[in-house]
Amino acid sequence: MAPKSFSFPGIFPALLASSLALLLLPTPIIAVHDYHDALRKSILFFEGQRSGKLPPDQRVKWRRDSALRDGSTAGVDLTGGYYDAGDNVKFGFPMAFTTTLLAWSIIDFGRNMGPELKNAVKAVKWSTDYLLKATAKPGVVYVQVGDAYSDHSCWERPEDMDTLRTVYKIDNAHPGSDVAGETAAALAAASIVFRSRDPAYSRLLLNRAVRVFNFADKHRGAYSSSLHAAVCPFYCDVNGYQDELLWAAAWLHKASRKRAYREYIVKNEVVLRAGDTINEFGWDNKHAGINVLISKEVLMGRADYFESFKQNADGFICSILPGITHPQVQYSPGGLIFKAGGSNMQHVTSLSFLLLAYSNYLSHANKAVPCGERSASPALLKQLAKRQVTILSFFTTLCLFVVISR
Repeated sequence: MAPKSFSFPGIFPALLASSLALLLLPTPIIAVHDYHDALRKSILFFEGQRSGKLPPDQRVKWRRDSALRDGSTAGVDLTGGYYDAGDNVKFGFPMAFTTTLLAWSIIDFGRNMGPELKNAVKAVKWSTDYLLKATAKPGVVYVQVGDAYSDHSCWERPEDMDTLRTVYKIDNAHPGSDVAGETAAALAAASIVFRSRDPAYSRLLLNRAVRVFNFADKHRGAYSSSLHAAVCPFYCDVNGYQDELLWAAAWLHKASRKRAYREYIVKNEVVLRAGDTINEFGWDNKHAGINVLISKEVLMGRADYFESFKQNADGFICSILPGITHPQVQYSPGGLIFKAGGSNMQHVTSLSFLLLAYSNYLSHANKAVPCGERSASPALLKQLAKRQVTILSFFTTLCLFVVISR
């Protein structure tokens, strides 16, 4: 089986954390940890994972066109997108989450990415072009291309693969609110990235996000119930689909500013369990991300009706501070965040991203987080995130070398 520690949900936030580390280092880097190089390599990783017809400006020159008939067995065009990990499978759920977070990093911190910003934007578009294909038919979302079992039993380059390219979808009779909700979130977040860069494309993304969200909300259910044999145990939804509905609504609110999404969020906060498992954030659990994202509105002083989300975000921050005992979050002797379960790096990197994002929001509002007798300042959150990124910079370089050199 392909090593899931190298999968998008694990690798991708390393891009975010590495890029955001530039915030912490306003002067030229003369140190052991070259965050600019880590950022470059992290984005380059996406080019090594591209599927389909490669563009002339492809920087990973030894990668060639592959999977040019994806979707043909179902009568649709599903070429493009990204392969997952060392797999040749295209898993829609983690790919969409990857896209959402990459878009978020560009929205909040693109100005700190320097010359890599254009490559980060291209990485988003490579995914959204595919997600548009996967959602082209109303009431249907194509969520996976490739049979994971046959793929994982044959370790080969995508250019040479001869394994099954089975197509899997969700529809009205076979719902998947989790993957559809995440896809809607990705399209909505990306619409913000392209709002000034390509207005027509931005409108297309937002309109599609609205349609996919309506489908996800109307036909509720977990995609791992509809497609258990295909997606489990690889990206089986353990956490439920409720968080993805709120997550998508939050991004649609941010992208469209429509009152309907604000009302949806407020109305469904308790029903869809916004306050659950707030100390976790990843492809299967969006709760901490929901609360941090929405809290920006409160900290800017224009959304008091979202105050409970800020309280949840504050609780998230307090739950992961070193020295505060919490059963779900621990630290290694070297200071690395540790959460029980597989692929620990996905937790470290995604939580580090949220620390930096929330630190930025708090700083602009001149606020700190009260944690009992302690107070978590924006500077403290940046310091904690920087420590995680410093440790991860070595891991990122190592795993990128292993994956891209396979």
